[in-house]
Amino acid sequence: MAHPHACTDPTHHVHDAAGFVGAVERACSERGLRLTPIRLRVLGLVAEAGRPIKAYDLLEQVREGEGAGAAAPPTVYRALDFLLANGFIHKLESINAFVACHHPNAAQHSVPFLICDRCHSATELEDAGIVGQLDAAARALGFAPQAQTLEVHGLCARCARTG
Repeated sequence: MAHPHACTDPTHHVHDAAGFVGAVERACSERGLRLTPIRLRVLGLVAEAGRPIKAYDLLEQVREGEGAGAAAPPTVYRALDFLLANGFIHKLESINAFVACHHPNAAQHSVPFLICDRCHSATELEDAGIVGQLDAAARALGFAPQAQTLEVHGLCARCARTG
């Protein structure tokens, strides 16, 4: 099943970069979080990428530009930590890259991802049932889960069609 956006439940999510950044700004205001200029800049770069982006690529883009963070690369990593901790972005561990969360007003959450090995797109698989089943299976074994990262690699519908 093909989706026009990189998540499987697009009805209440933010898909354009400017709208996403605005939603995060509102969420920060509502939660009393400080969205510093470098955090805002990194957030905008992740949103504008439209696909997973590696920290090194973010760092290069910040260095090439002017303004917040251009002279202090470690601030990019601190900005990523802030954005991750507050659920505004996700880290795709298997490819060591970051993507914008499609519902920035939600609390931090686990979302399985489908990652295309050809075009490198990442689709949020909006399925609370999968997350719940993993959690329940872990707890049934006496394991106390603290975080989930589920990433499925393969070909997206478009890449699969083109062979």
